[in-house]
Amino acid sequence: MDFTTTYVLLPTAKIIAVFIVVLLTVLFLTYAERKVIAFMQVRLGPMRVGPWGLLQPIADGIKLFLKEDIIPLKADRFVYWIAPTISIVPALLSFLVVPWGSETTLFGLAKQPVPAVISDLNIGLLYILAISSIGIYGILLGGWASNSKYPLLGGLRSAAQMVSYEVPLTLALVGPVMMANTLSTRGIVEAQKGMWFVVPQILAFLVYIACAVAETNRAPYDLPEAETELVAGFHTEYSGMKFAFFYLAEYANMIVVSSIATICFLGGWLPVPGLSFLHLPSFVWFALKVGVFLFGYLWIRATYPRYRYDQLMAIGWKFFIPVTLINIFITAFFLLK
Repeated sequence: MDFTTTYVLLPTAKIIAVFIVVLLTVLFLTYAERKVIAFMQVRLGPMRVGPWGLLQPIADGIKLFLKEDIIPLKADRFVYWIAPTISIVPALLSFLVVPWGSETTLFGLAKQPVPAVISDLNIGLLYILAISSIGIYGILLGGWASNSKYPLLGGLRSAAQMVSYEVPLTLALVGPVMMANTLSTRGIVEAQKGMWFVVPQILAFLVYIACAVAETNRAPYDLPEAETELVAGFHTEYSGMKFAFFYLAEYANMIVVSSIATICFLGGWLPVPGLSFLHLPSFVWFALKVGVFLFGYLWIRATYPRYRYDQLMAIGWKFFIPVTLINIFITAFFLLK
């Protein structure tokens, strides 16, 4: 392949394909959440816009796009305006190193199969952890710039929660990295051809799931947005597309952490043992595994009540961090044995 195809056309095609899929997934994940929780609560959920309410996400998107953009009188206008962008951009940039399959020809654009990832960095996992942690600044700045007490409290809660759960979440991924002996996301998946890491790393897997829910500010760890306490938390004063950006960032981050869990614990695009006879494309296996985690998010939200704030902080520092440290020592012992 020539220079233009290798370094311009292929990366551009990958970026467009990934971002379109992510945005469509976010769009209909909102619909799935409302429907799944409705069925769990013996309701119907959205039913009016389109058959079975399938067009409800499109109607919501149009409504947010056309809604009046209100800026509080005493808000810091520039910071208030830039905060949603700071939240959404890192969430989307995280997908640059997420491998969604083994190889692809991008519908014939490439003459030979190329890796199904936008950029196969040798420190891909470290990149995701670094870039995704920037999103907290958007939440904190949005809460502060609104110049309102409820958004400020929500922003401070979110900052404290992120700092608390970033540590055990990162430590939970150290075990799989030690076993794979690489930080490359593709390398971690390929290291699981013999056995998925969820088997020897079950402790890290369980801690990661709990911390991922807290990292994305989802129930039962949704203290920064607690409606019964803070109206809507850090985005109380936001409307229109700025609110949609915060909304989009939350669901994009859900997909990111689900993808990381799939890559580090469930073999990424590798077939499920015993079901390889189905001969599904590698990206379908990856999508199915990510879908299981996303369904878990919805199930958890419909099942568990919200934690009290002191309980939220205590379980992170006093339980999750010690468990992940013990898991690292056990992993190191067996690897050096």
